[in-house]
Amino acid sequence: MTKPKNKKAPARKKAPAKGRRKPSTKQQKGSLSKALGFKEWLSRLKTGETARFIIGLILVCFALFLFVSFISFIFSGKEDAVNLDILSGKGGVIGSVANKGGTLGLRAANYFIQDGFGFTAIFIPIFMVLLALKLMKTHFFKITQQFIYCAFLMIWGSVTLAYLFPDGLSVFKPGGEHGINICRFLTSSIGDIGLVMLLAVTMILFCIYLTTRTIEIIRKMMHVEKPLKDLTDKVKSRINSATDDDSPADEPQEPTPPEEFPEEEGPMVIDLSDDKPIEDTPEDMEITDEAEPIDEEPQIPEEPVLEIEELPEEEPSDDDSFERGDISTPFDPHLDFEYYEYPTLDLLKKYPEQDAAIDMQEQQANKERIITVLRNFGVEISSIKATVGPTITLYEITPAKGVRIAKIRNLEDDIALSLSAIGIRIIAPIPGKGTIGIEVPNAKPKVVSMESVINSRKFQECDYELPIALGRTITNEIYIQDLAKMPHLLVAGATGQGKSVGLNAIITSLLYKKHPTELKFVLVDPKKVEFSVYAPLEYNFMAEVSESEGDPVITDTDRVKHTLRSLCQEMDDRYMLLKSAATRNIKEYNQKFCDRKLNPHNGHRYLPYIVVIIDEFGDLIMVAGKEIEHPITRIAQLARAVGIHMVIATQRPTTTIITGNIKANFPARMAFRVTAAIDSRTILDQTGANQLIGRGDMLFLASGKPVERVQCAFVDTPEVEAINDFISSQNGPLRPYLLPEVAIEEGEYGGGDGDGAVNSYDAMFVDVARYVVNGQQGSTSAIQRTFAIGYNRAGRLMDQLEKAKIVGPARGSKPRDVLVMNEADLNAKLEAMHLI
Repeated sequence: MTKPKNKKAPARKKAPAKGRRKPSTKQQKGSLSKALGFKEWLSRLKTGETARFIIGLILVCFALFLFVSFISFIFSGKEDAVNLDILSGKGGVIGSVANKGGTLGLRAANYFIQDGFGFTAIFIPIFMVLLALKLMKTHFFKITQQFIYCAFLMIWGSVTLAYLFPDGLSVFKPGGEHGINICRFLTSSIGDIGLVMLLAVTMILFCIYLTTRTIEIIRKMMHVEKPLKDLTDKVKSRINSATDDDSPADEPQEPTPPEEFPEEEGPMVIDLSDDKPIEDTPEDMEITDEAEPIDEEPQIPEEPVLEIEELPEEEPSDDDSFERGDISTPFDPHLDFEYYEYPTLDLLKKYPEQDAAIDMQEQQANKERIITVLRNFGVEISSIKATVGPTITLYEITPAKGVRIAKIRNLEDDIALSLSAIGIRIIAPIPGKGTIGIEVPNAKPKVVSMESVINSRKFQECDYELPIALGRTITNEIYIQDLAKMPHLLVAGATGQGKSVGLNAIITSLLYKKHPTELKFVLVDPKKVEFSVYAPLEYNFMAEVSESEGDPVITDTDRVKHTLRSLCQEMDDRYMLLKSAATRNIKEYNQKFCDRKLNPHNGHRYLPYIVVIIDEFGDLIMVAGKEIEHPITRIAQLARAVGIHMVIATQRPTTTIITGNIKANFPARMAFRVTAAIDSRTILDQTGANQLIGRGDMLFLASGKPVERVQCAFVDTPEVEAINDFISSQNGPLRPYLLPEVAIEEGEYGGGDGDGAVNSYDAMFVDVARYVVNGQQGSTSAIQRTFAIGYNRAGRLMDQLEKAKIVGPARGSKPRDVLVMNEADLNAKLEAMHLI
């Protein structure tokens, strides 16, 4: 019989020590939340703006330390000579150090000044300060450019001081060991004269790199302008005298064209005529070179004749980059960036398949099907002509006498059924012609590349203020519009139908045509992925609100509202400038400024065009509503004369998004394929956009003109990235174009008595803020349940918390992030807001 095992007695709980209390559950949760908050703060420190600011602050402190040590070394280096010998390893006890930076500062100063670059080592802490300001985002400049400046001046100054003071001073060498070694090498290689010339030439080149005005100063110093002017006057006088003697006075001189382009060939017209009735098989095709005269009245033949017309391609330019004409005005706005190079055409992709021949069998088969369907329903036609475009073929038919147009219009679905095609559209009648158009998609559509559009003669020769190359029409012509004359553009289309490509085509065409001093962009992208590729253009082509944070492409709703308010202020400021200059629009004002008729000391300046492009306008309206619509409407109504133009795009073209105010102030419309006819009426005031085939197929409605069907030019993301890298690699402005900072007024967009305004704080704001911070949960429904208030008031409170940077933006169905980690930080923020 086995003995039972002794069971281990349960451990007795230790009684808490006297005077100690067990931490409550609330205290444990509080300590846990603090630990989690500290971890979250560390994670933000690694990747956020806080890390950059802290690193910048450390660099500033270290740079000031080096600066003080260097200056102290220059004046007290003789007293520390013995200490330097001891520090170098000669033995002894270090005495009192005269350098204000102590032993560390003495070592650093000796290394950079004595053993390094001499006096010019002072540029090292200067560059560290510039780098810190860049990281802290207190100033806007290109850090690589500042590095080049500081490095050149430090090296050049070191060699120059070593040459001027070869024996050095009593304590140290002004040029440092670096300058002495380089000076000895160059002196032995090219001599003293060669070294002096090398130093002078490099400094002149550096000054030219800084500003091109250096060339004018050198010319004036050399007195070259006057002899050149005298020589030019003599040559002109001899030419004029010879012209007066050789040619009669009454014989007009023919002007010489500035540039000769290859002559364009006439349109190719292909007549497909049949001698037998329609029921029989058509005979062979006969090709002629002449088209039928337009003035002749159409005669009804035994059967219709199909004429296929393809307009010639635009003649490409011989150059792969744009040449700028000479500016004859006294002031040149391009002078500060005279060597700016426009993007070259080799950055764009060329599609060889765009030159494919016309499929005559396809055109003949479509002709037979159209005629058969119309005859089956008792519609007789006298002629039919086909114009082949890149993706669509337009069949123009002339109905016989007595045929009603409405009868043909009602056969749209039957024609589409017979052709087995989608996107059939009937234009009855074609504006300006006595024919009816039937648009049929091609079986093998062509790709309209951005390269072919940009390289066309029509685009290069256009003198529009803001030319946008959209693509090719059905007649294969390059389609270009002037955004300055629109003056605002509304873009709409369903997802994946080419809307984003169309916006990229607009931006690309403007980049290929305009100089950075002539154009600035404000890009709004709520989706955060469409316009992020244009971030490298921040300094060259972007306009931002002063002291703004984050990416140059605006993605946050609060920044959108602030930027639109700033644009309104910019518009008002420009109108004041136009008023004081007695001009009516920006073109007259800039011309007057270039003619030196406006004084810059009175606030006058050259005004660039500002193009505001907003993607996903519908999302902004749903989130902010009137706060977005009001400033956009005001800018659209008034900003045309001062050069501010807007392009807004949406994939939900409903009446709640595209309101009456928006439609009234955006006369130009660009519609891609939509899903319903009512959406097409919302955009274009007519149907048709619901019958497009997608993939860039669009309808463009210009003010006062009929709707034009256009195949949008295709530009891919790698092409856009190559263009942006090409532009950003060049020297440009040191900062973006700064828009005026506007103070936020309470209740501006709240309407009525201001109860709905985000900036008028609710009476429960402080209590709700404490509840959210202590619970670390930003939920509108939780506020509604806890404080027994309605959903609308809870939503307004949450908006006020977001405005105060206590909670983050909405994340759909998920709770908002709480940005304030503890109650102490909240109290500090509330005190700063004067709420406690």
